[in-house]
Formats: sequence, C-alpha cells, structure tokens
Amino acid sequence: MLFEQIATGGCQSYLIGCPETHVAAVIDPEQRQIDCYRGLAARDGLRIRYVIETHTHADHFSGAGQLAEETGATVVAHRLSPAPHTKLRLEDGELLHVGGLALQALHTPGHTRDSLCLLAGDRVFTGDTLLIGGTGRTDLPTGDPEALYDSLFNKLLKLDPALIVYPAHDYKGRSSSTLAAEIADNPRLQKKDRAEFVAMMRELNLAAPTHLTEALRTNMSGGKTIAQLLAEAAATVPFLGMDDLARRVEAGALDLILLDVRERDAFDAGHIPGATHLPRGQLELRVNEMLPDPTARILTCCEYGRISTLAAATLRMLGFQRAVALDGGMKAWRDAGLPVATKD
Repeated sequence: MLFEQIATGGCQSYLIGCPETHVAAVIDPEQRQIDCYRGLAARDGLRIRYVIETHTHADHFSGAGQLAEETGATVVAHRLSPAPHTKLRLEDGELLHVGGLALQALHTPGHTRDSLCLLAGDRVFTGDTLLIGGTGRTDLPTGDPEALYDSLFNKLLKLDPALIVYPAHDYKGRSSSTLAAEIADNPRLQKKDRAEFVAMMRELNLAAPTHLTEALRTNMSGGKTIAQLLAEAAATVPFLGMDDLARRVEAGALDLILLDVRERDAFDAGHIPGATHLPRGQLELRVNEMLPDPTARILTCCEYGRISTLAAATLRMLGFQRAVALDGGMKAWRDAGLPVATKD
C-alpha cells in the first residue's frame, strides 16, 4: 500500500494507493489541501478513483465534492450520508476495492449517524469514532452516546488489537496509535459500563466548532468554498464602519450590542470595550439565552471581519433582522491604535 497522511491543523486525511494498479483513494479530504492530494498522487503515478468520507464533518469544510469534480473520482460514504454528491453508498461490512486494496466499511454510528470506519489490512481508519486518547463527541447533530458505546465496545474494539489506528483528527501532533494502546490507555474507554460511558459523554460540555453551521450546510449540500459562503453572507448583511464604532466607544454610548464571536482566549487577550462574548460555534445554541430581544441592534466582530460576516448573516436568518457586521476586525482595530480591553 502506498500511504500518505496529510495534517491540516488538527484534521487528518489520507491518500492510499495500490502500487500495482496505480489506483488511489483519498479519505476525509480537507478543502484547503486539494492541490496537495493531487500533487502527491501525481508524484507516485496514481489516479484518484475514490474520495471517501468517514462521516459528515461539522468542524471543517470537506474537499470531497471539489476533489471528485477535478479528478473524476467517485465520492463514497455510508448509506445515511446526506451529501448529494455521494455516488457510492456503503452498508456495514461491504468491501470497496481500490485497485488491489480492499477496504471494509464498518458502520459505527455515534459521533454521527453516518459514521463509518474503514478496515484496510493492518490498519483501521476510524474517522471520529475513535480518536487517540479520546472518542468523537456525541452532542452535535445526529450524535448518540448509546450508539457510540455499541460501535466502540461491541464492534471496533473487538477487532485485532494490533491494528494501527488512523483517526480523522488529532490536535497534539500524533499520527497514529493501535487498538491495543487505546484499550489500555484511552480514558474514555475505561468507562466500560454502558450507563457510565453514556453519562460521561453527556456531561462533556464541549465548545461547539467555530464553523459549525457553515461546515454542516456546506458538507451536507454538496460543498461550497469559504469564499462562496462569505460572498453570499456579505450580500445579505449591512456593515458598520470602524470609525463610526470608534466614536461610539469613545463617547461611552454604545447603542447596540457589540458581539465578539472569536474564541475565549482571543477575546480575553483583547477586545473592543463594551463587547459581549459569544463564540461563533455556540451562536445557534446560546443566542436566545444571551440575546432574548430579537429587535435589538447587534454588531458582530471577529479578528479579520470574515467570521463576523457569517455570524451576522446567521443572526438574520434566526430572526435578528437588525444584525450588522463590523467593516473590519480586531486586527484592523488594534493597528489603528484604538482602545482595547482585556480580561480583568
């Protein structure tokens, strides 16, 4: 097997190929790495025939549709995948032949209902079902901790312990593990009792991914680039100029809700005085709790002005029709020498 692991931040994707037939597949492609996959395949004389998704991603933009369109490959996923560009839908136990390589699909719902793992010789690509030192979360759309328990303890962990584990994510620079190592050391797998495992998963209280809404909408509908999403959002929201906001801040008379949608660490490090913090990834989950008045004028702000545009568009879709986005972001605000507040 020809094999390449490509890391994009915490996202892991894989190029596998058959050296005899020169047929290849890409597993969980990330949109920003399209040229990388094509370059690696060309280097090794491979033709990408399949693009495989282990599940519907909520934390990044999938490159499956674009990569398939550019290479003529077939998009492969579980039968329950909502993505319309999926052309080959696998059931539990079915085999996909990539040249002389055989990949067996294991339906492992829990993180999402369409989650699958791919068994390929001495390794298993576990998607977000099993991570190194962790498991996929179950609190996002179609997640189910009961199903994840069954997928792990009644299916995946019953495979050969020597299998090499290649997950769809790792944020600590690790490339792989083994089932034996995860069974022995993974903290979540020590909760072998079903009720204890389910309770643990329901009590994790994790932050939502930054691009939750946009990523799900894109990955479920066939795929748009972030530039397309931004262009669509910008066409639906008005903007407030930085000078205008600066005058309001200086006068100490903010007549609007200034909503900073960056992550907590960025907000604490420095934000516009008077800003309220609500990360973009939690917007849909907490907006009614934090902003109970849908008639309020809301100004969204982020680091560069892109995420805040998406956030303002989402707020308008949720009924906050007076939501606007700051024309610019915190970087431009700081560069202009305007006042910045920090966490006490």
